[in-house]
Amino acid sequence: MSRVVHTGQALVDVVVEVPDLPARGRNVMASSATDYAGGAVTVLHAAARFGASCVHAGSIGTGPHGDLVRAALAADGVAASAPPVPDLDTGICVVMVEPSAERTFVTTLGAERRISVASLATSDPGPGDLVCVTGFSLALDATRDPLLAWLPTLHPEVVVVLDPGAAFAGLPADVRRAMLAVTDVWSSNAEEAEDLLREVGQEPPSDLADLTTAVAPLLRGDAVAIVRDGPEGCAVHVGGGETTYVPGFPQTPVDTNGAGDTHTGALLAELTAGTGWVEGCRRANAAAAIKVTRRGTQSAPTAAEVDAFLAHLAG
Repeated sequence: MSRVVHTGQALVDVVVEVPDLPARGRNVMASSATDYAGGAVTVLHAAARFGASCVHAGSIGTGPHGDLVRAALAADGVAASAPPVPDLDTGICVVMVEPSAERTFVTTLGAERRISVASLATSDPGPGDLVCVTGFSLALDATRDPLLAWLPTLHPEVVVVLDPGAAFAGLPADVRRAMLAVTDVWSSNAEEAEDLLREVGQEPPSDLADLTTAVAPLLRGDAVAIVRDGPEGCAVHVGGGETTYVPGFPQTPVDTNGAGDTHTGALLAELTAGTGWVEGCRRANAAAAIKVTRRGTQSAPTAAEVDAFLAHLAG
């Protein structure tokens, strides 16, 4: 069976719920504070909950934050292939969540940035495996250089999946080109896709399907492009063929943190099970819709919960 392999940073999300963001230099009282394993863990959690075999190829520190990440991965049956980083703990991401479910982030750097070609290679991806890369890995030399050296060495039937994040469009042009040249699947939100097109001198289309179609030629070969638009769903362009709009399932959100990662993880799990792109996107839309009604990054639905959700709507 194909596996989902994630190369990105596994962090600890320190999630605080606030009535609003404080003015500069001022204080605000949080109504709750909770530590979750986040970052790459959120994608792997969603994929594992959907039944996929998953591996984390990134680095994890030694200390309380690293222990929390390892425990979260183990709880989902996700293997951590690289050895722990000695004498350095995993970093954190402070996530401030407002009543609207909007999120604001402050991220530190820790052991998750200590990767190498050798540590990535411990995941040993083979034909059919899906290797995930986040644009945040390309923003710093410590993680960018090993990744860009390792990815071109993979078997040609390994599928490289890029989740660009907000960082990707602002990267140097040569870094963007090098990553896109090895990318088989692009999965982003609409704003990230629009930012990339502007950086390459194109005016982004306003229609979601047209926007998705415009991204696809920037990738290698007959690649797949997926662009999400929150509750509106997503569009998927497959291998030089048609672009399909896949409607979403709008919900009243309580926490949107991890919704995009849940969509990615659920979709990749569906692909490992042989589901087609359009149906996989429909089920991923449903998974993200359920996720936003739950607090915390470790709250993705199972495949059975998505089945029940879709059956309820159909009924």
